[in-house]
Amino acid sequence: MRYWRAIAAGGSFFFSVNLADRQSDLLVRHVDSLRNVMHTIKRALPFSIMAMVVLPDHLHALWQMPPGDSGYPLRWSLIKSGFSRQMTKREQVSASRAAKRERGIWQRRYWEHPIRDDDDLARHIDYIHYNPAKHGWVRDPWEWPHSSVHRYIARGELPVNWCKAPEEALTVGERCCWASCVSPTYED
Repeated sequence: MRYWRAIAAGGSFFFSVNLADRQSDLLVRHVDSLRNVMHTIKRALPFSIMAMVVLPDHLHALWQMPPGDSGYPLRWSLIKSGFSRQMTKREQVSASRAAKRERGIWQRRYWEHPIRDDDDLARHIDYIHYNPAKHGWVRDPWEWPHSSVHRYIARGELPVNWCKAPEEALTVGERCCWASCVSPTYED
Protein backbone atom coordinates (compact mmCIF):
# COMPACT_ATOMS: atom_id res chain seq x y z
CA MET A 1 0.00 0.00 0.00
CA ARG A 2 1.35 3.39 -0.92
CA TYR A 3 1.12 6.16 1.66
CA TRP A 4 0.23 9.57 0.18
CA ARG A 5 1.66 12.71 1.74
CA ALA A 6 0.38 16.26 1.35
CA ILE A 7 2.97 18.03 -0.76
CA ALA A 8 2.96 21.80 -1.28
CA ALA A 9 6.20 23.45 -2.30
CA GLY A 10 6.95 26.33 0.05
CA GLY A 11 4.07 25.37 2.32
CA SER A 12 3.74 25.29 6.10
CA PHE A 13 3.17 21.93 7.76
CA PHE A 14 2.33 20.66 11.24
CA PHE A 15 3.95 17.36 12.23
CA SER A 16 3.51 14.81 15.01
CA VAL A 17 6.44 12.40 15.21
CA ASN A 18 6.36 9.54 17.73
CA LEU A 19 8.79 7.12 19.24
CA ALA A 20 7.98 3.44 18.74
CA ASP A 21 7.97 2.99 22.52
CA ARG A 22 5.34 5.46 23.73
CA GLN A 23 6.43 4.81 27.34
CA SER A 24 9.97 6.05 26.66
CA ASP A 25 11.51 9.36 27.73
CA LEU A 26 14.30 9.11 25.17
CA LEU A 27 13.58 12.44 23.47
CA VAL A 28 13.92 14.58 26.60
CA ARG A 29 16.87 12.57 27.91
CA HIS A 30 18.66 13.18 24.62
CA VAL A 31 17.13 16.49 23.59
CA ASP A 32 20.57 17.97 22.86
CA SER A 33 21.27 15.16 20.38
CA LEU A 34 17.92 15.78 18.70
CA ARG A 35 18.62 19.52 18.59
CA ASN A 36 22.07 18.98 17.07
CA VAL A 37 20.74 16.63 14.39
CA MET A 38 17.97 19.07 13.50
CA HIS A 39 20.46 21.95 13.20
CA THR A 40 22.69 19.82 10.97
CA ILE A 41 19.79 18.94 8.67
CA LYS A 42 18.57 22.57 8.63
CA ARG A 43 22.01 23.72 7.48
CA ALA A 44 22.11 21.15 4.69
CA LEU A 45 18.43 21.38 3.69
CA PRO A 46 17.01 24.68 4.99
CA PHE A 47 13.54 25.08 6.48
CA SER A 48 12.11 27.27 9.24
CA ILE A 49 10.82 25.91 12.53
CA MET A 50 7.85 28.13 13.33
CA ALA A 51 6.96 26.27 16.56
CA MET A 52 8.07 23.07 18.23
CA VAL A 53 7.75 21.06 21.43
CA VAL A 54 9.71 17.97 22.42
CA LEU A 55 8.00 15.64 24.88
CA PRO A 56 9.38 12.39 26.33
CA ASP A 57 7.91 10.11 23.65
CA HIS A 58 6.89 12.40 20.78
CA LEU A 59 7.33 15.82 19.30
CA HIS A 60 5.24 18.34 17.43
CA ALA A 61 6.69 20.80 14.96
CA LEU A 62 5.42 23.41 12.57
CA TRP A 63 7.73 24.00 9.61
CA GLN A 64 7.78 26.53 6.81
CA MET A 65 9.38 25.04 3.69
CA PRO A 66 11.48 27.21 1.37
CA PRO A 67 9.83 28.47 -1.84
CA GLY A 68 9.72 25.72 -4.44
CA ASP A 69 10.71 23.02 -1.91
CA SER A 70 8.38 20.26 -0.74
CA GLY A 71 11.03 17.87 0.60
CA TYR A 72 9.99 17.50 4.22
CA PRO A 73 9.86 13.67 4.01
CA LEU A 74 13.60 13.55 3.28
CA ARG A 75 14.31 15.96 6.14
CA TRP A 76 12.32 13.86 8.63
CA SER A 77 14.03 10.69 7.40
CA LEU A 78 17.45 12.28 7.94
CA ILE A 79 16.50 13.67 11.35
CA LYS A 80 15.10 10.35 12.57
CA SER A 81 18.02 8.31 11.24
CA GLY A 82 20.62 10.83 12.46
CA PHE A 83 19.14 10.80 15.96
CA SER A 84 18.88 6.99 15.95
CA ARG A 85 22.54 6.59 15.02
CA GLN A 86 23.51 8.54 18.14
CA MET A 87 21.57 6.22 20.46
CA THR A 88 22.97 3.04 21.99
CA LYS A 89 21.26 -0.02 20.49
CA ARG A 90 18.96 -1.24 23.26
CA GLU A 91 15.53 -1.22 21.64
CA GLN A 92 13.64 -4.27 20.41
CA VAL A 93 13.74 -4.59 16.64
CA SER A 94 11.07 -6.51 14.78
CA ALA A 95 12.01 -8.94 12.01
CA SER A 96 10.59 -6.59 9.35
CA ARG A 97 12.67 -3.68 10.68
CA ALA A 98 15.79 -5.83 10.92
CA ALA A 99 15.31 -6.97 7.30
CA LYS A 100 15.26 -3.30 6.24
CA ARG A 101 18.21 -2.44 8.53
CA GLU A 102 15.98 -0.11 10.57
CA ARG A 103 16.24 0.70 14.23
CA GLY A 104 13.19 0.40 16.46
CA ILE A 105 13.36 3.91 17.94
CA TRP A 106 10.78 5.81 15.87
CA GLN A 107 7.38 4.90 14.54
CA ARG A 108 7.80 4.52 10.79
CA ARG A 109 5.19 7.05 9.89
CA TYR A 110 4.32 10.48 11.20
CA TRP A 111 1.36 12.78 10.97
CA GLU A 112 1.53 15.82 8.73
CA HIS A 113 -1.07 18.49 8.18
CA PRO A 114 -0.72 21.28 5.61
CA ILE A 115 -1.56 24.64 7.16
CA ARG A 116 -4.53 26.17 5.35
CA ASP A 117 -4.73 29.74 6.62
CA ASP A 118 -3.79 32.10 9.46
CA ASP A 119 -6.42 30.69 11.84
CA ASP A 120 -5.21 27.14 11.19
CA LEU A 121 -1.64 28.33 11.81
CA ALA A 122 -2.58 29.96 15.14
CA ARG A 123 -4.51 26.86 16.29
CA HIS A 124 -1.55 24.59 15.56
CA ILE A 125 0.97 26.88 17.24
CA ASP A 126 -1.28 26.96 20.31
CA TYR A 127 -1.67 23.18 20.20
CA ILE A 128 2.10 22.71 20.08
CA HIS A 129 2.69 25.07 22.99
CA TYR A 130 -0.10 23.66 25.14
CA ASN A 131 0.82 20.00 24.58
CA PRO A 132 3.04 19.51 27.69
CA ALA A 133 0.16 20.68 29.91
CA LYS A 134 -2.33 18.56 27.95
CA HIS A 135 -0.28 15.47 28.75
CA GLY A 136 0.16 16.44 32.39
CA TRP A 137 3.91 17.05 32.30
CA VAL A 138 3.43 20.59 33.61
CA ARG A 139 0.53 22.68 34.87
CA ASP A 140 1.20 25.63 32.59
CA PRO A 141 2.80 25.52 29.11
CA TRP A 142 5.62 27.96 29.88
CA GLU A 143 6.94 25.59 32.57
CA TRP A 144 8.03 23.03 29.94
CA PRO A 145 11.69 23.60 28.97
CA HIS A 146 11.63 21.99 25.50
CA SER A 147 9.16 24.30 23.78
CA SER A 148 9.23 27.25 21.43
CA VAL A 149 6.67 28.91 23.71
CA HIS A 150 9.66 30.57 25.40
CA ARG A 151 10.70 32.16 22.11
CA TYR A 152 7.16 33.47 21.57
CA ILE A 153 7.08 34.93 25.10
CA ALA A 154 10.55 36.52 24.70
CA ARG A 155 9.45 38.19 21.45
CA GLY A 156 6.28 39.50 23.11
CA GLU A 157 4.00 37.42 20.88
CA LEU A 158 2.50 35.68 23.92
CA PRO A 159 2.14 36.91 27.51
CA VAL A 160 4.25 35.21 30.18
CA ASN A 161 1.15 33.61 31.69
CA TRP A 162 -0.30 32.51 28.34
CA CYS A 163 -2.96 29.84 28.51
CA LYS A 164 -3.52 29.71 32.24
CA ALA A 165 -5.04 26.67 33.84
CA PRO A 166 -8.80 26.49 33.12
CA GLU A 167 -9.87 27.24 36.68
CA GLU A 168 -8.28 30.68 36.43
CA ALA A 169 -10.40 33.45 34.98
CA LEU A 170 -9.35 34.92 31.67
CA THR A 171 -9.51 38.61 30.98
CA VAL A 172 -11.33 39.78 27.88
CA GLY A 173 -9.09 39.61 24.83
CA GLU A 174 -6.45 37.38 26.43
CA ARG A 175 -5.22 34.83 23.95
CA CYS A 176 -5.73 31.30 25.18
CA CYS A 177 -5.69 27.96 23.49
CA TRP A 178 -8.19 25.89 25.46
CA ALA A 179 -10.67 25.52 22.64
CA SER A 180 -8.09 24.45 20.06
CA CYS A 181 -5.86 22.40 22.38
CA VAL A 182 -8.32 20.38 24.38
CA SER A 183 -10.22 19.05 21.36
CA PRO A 184 -7.76 18.61 18.51
CA THR A 185 -8.90 17.10 15.25
CA TYR A 186 -6.13 14.48 15.39
CA GLU A 187 -4.47 12.30 18.01
CA ASP A 188 -0.88 12.39 19.13
